[in-house]
Order: sequence, then C-alpha cells, then structure tokens
Amino acid sequence: MKHLNLILAAFMLLCLAPMPYGYYQLVRFVAMVVFAVMAYGYYGKEENGLAVTFGALAILFQPIFKIALGKTMWNVVDVAVAVLLIVLWLRERKRDD
Repeated sequence: MKHLNLILAAFMLLCLAPMPYGYYQLVRFVAMVVFAVMAYGYYGKEENGLAVTFGALAILFQPIFKIALGKTMWNVVDVAVAVLLIVLWLRERKRDD
C-alpha cells in the first residue's frame, strides 16, 4: 500500500502519452477508488485538508458523470496530481525513517 502513490502517479503521467481510450477510462476508475480510500484514510488520521482534497479528486476522476476539461487541462491536472502523490509519498517515507 505504501507504493500505491507512486504507481498511481506513474499512471497519471502515462496519460500524457497517446494511449487508447480504454486506458483513460481505467485510470479514471482506479483513481476514483484510490482517492476515495485515501480520503477516508486521511479523514481517520484527522488530516481534513488532505481528506477534502482527495475526496474532491475522487469526484473529479469518477467515470460515471464525466467532467469535460479538455485534453490540455486534463494534462495539467494529471501532472499536478502526480506531483502531489509523489510529494505525499516522500513525506510518508520521511515520517517512517
């Protein structure tokens, strides 16, 4: 579970490459589930800012009622989310040391 942030960050960065449409659908579903779990986990740790952030990301990435942002804006979101996930991974890694 510790490396889930890095795996999801890699999935997000792969969205910058020309991939089949099914890949983007898979990423949206996986991201929604992971972000919802992360929101719940941070809520349990009483880190409400991160809980709200990941709850909002779960809503943004949910595949049922798609939010149309355009390719360029989705690329920006994907990179920003990947950076956030990597920073959180580094923070958690530093805490464990």
